[in-house]
Amino acid sequence: MEHQVFLPAPAEQLRTALADQARVARAVPGLQQDAGAEPITGRLKLRVGGHSVTYRGTAHVTPREDGGYAIDADATEARGTGSVKLALTLRLTDTEGGCTVTAEGTADATGRITELPAETVTTAATRMLNRFLETLAANGDEQQTPPADADADADSDAGAESGAGTPHPTVFDTEVPPPSLDRDFPDTDEPPAEAAHARRTMIGRSAEEVDHAPPRGRYAPVPAPQTVAGSTVLRWAAPAAALALASAIVVSRALRRRR
Repeated sequence: MEHQVFLPAPAEQLRTALADQARVARAVPGLQQDAGAEPITGRLKLRVGGHSVTYRGTAHVTPREDGGYAIDADATEARGTGSVKLALTLRLTDTEGGCTVTAEGTADATGRITELPAETVTTAATRMLNRFLETLAANGDEQQTPPADADADADSDAGAESGAGTPHPTVFDTEVPPPSLDRDFPDTDEPPAEAAHARRTMIGRSAEEVDHAPPRGRYAPVPAPQTVAGSTVLRWAAPAAALALASAIVVSRALRRRR
């Protein structure tokens, strides 16, 4: 395998990142580190085309005399008997606007990975290597850039030291003005109307007023429809008409009997 990738970061920055095993482990895409183990130790799910193979193993990054770095990895399938051994060499060269990383190495594999097409496996390995190097360069840039919070803390500490001899007033030393509702009222039994209204607005209505006051707004009760005045007349007219009709029937039957 031989692959080159350009990174917008200086070569020295990448060398510093590769020398830190913890930063290398954080840059490996999809690596789930084992607690209490070496930094680059854990589970890694490799996606190859429409398949995925999970490996468990460890890797080591060691510097070389020529300024490059060697990566040795050994892993076995989490669900199977297959294994993978990787020997990779990274050479860093400064270029305009960044550096060029040349990766050369070999890999010996057994198990499920050998049943997949070779071109698909090479594409997946190249994609994973590109993501690893890009993440490593980005993390190295973050490590070199001091956080804004640290600058703010330094400025605040410098300001505190410069003004150490000058006492600053606290909130307890601030004079609180008297409330406007506690001003002196004239010699009357009750305060003015605007003051009473303001107090009722701030304090609220009493429990008795809340219990007996009708609700307002959308929850106000709907008034009952007003009854028509003629309904009283109709209520008495119906029984009278029925009585008159019954009387007429009785009189007509009595007349028939006499005949």
